Amino acid sequence: MTPPAQSAAARLASYEDILELPEHLVGEILHGALYTHPRPAPKHARAYSALGYLIGGPYDGGLGGPGGWWIIDEPELHLGGDILVPDLAGWRRERLPTLPETSWFELSPDWVCEILSPSTAASDRAVKMPIYAREQVPFLWLIDPNARTLEIYARQGNGRWRLLDTLSDDAGVSQPPFEATRFSLASLWA
Repeated sequence: MTPPAQSAAARLASYEDILELPEHLVGEILHGALYTHPRPAPKHARAYSALGYLIGGPYDGGLGGPGGWWIIDEPELHLGGDILVPDLAGWRRERLPTLPETSWFELSPDWVCEILSPSTAASDRAVKMPIYAREQVPFLWLIDPNARTLEIYARQGNGRWRLLDTLSDDAGVSQPPFEATRFSLASLWA
C-alpha cells in the first residue's frame, strides 16, 4: 500500500479522494495521506474469507459458539480523522447493539485482523497498528498467507501492542478474544 507522491505543500486527503478512486482500488486515509491498494489477491482473499467463516459462525451467528459479536469483512472505519479498511473487524454487541445506518463505523472495533500482503505489510504494521492502538482496539491479529503465520496482539495500557503468540502452518487456533472455540490455522491457506 503506497501513499502518493506529494509536494512540499501537500494537502490533506479527503473522503472525496476515496470516492473518486476506480472500483478496483481500496482507499484509506492515514495521517492525512491517501493510501491505495488493489483488491486482494486470491491467497489473501481466501485467508480472510475462511477466517470470516470460522470466526463469524460461532461468534456472530452463535453456531457452535457463544455469539455476541458482529464480524464484518472490510468495514470502513472513521476513527480520529483516519479512514481505515481492515480485512476483518469485530464488535461485541454489548458495545454496538445495532449496526450503524451509515456505510462506515465510527466506534472502534474490539478486534481487527489484517491479512498481510507484499503491498500492504509495511503500512499495516508501521502506520495502521499504531492507529488501532491509539483508538483502543483491544486485540489485533496479523495473518501472513505467504509465511502461513498468525500473530496475536493485545493492546497494553500504554497504547502499545504486546505480542501474545505467533502460530504457524496447521497450529490450533484458540486465541483472544476468540478462545472459546478452536480451528486449524491450515484452513486459511489456499
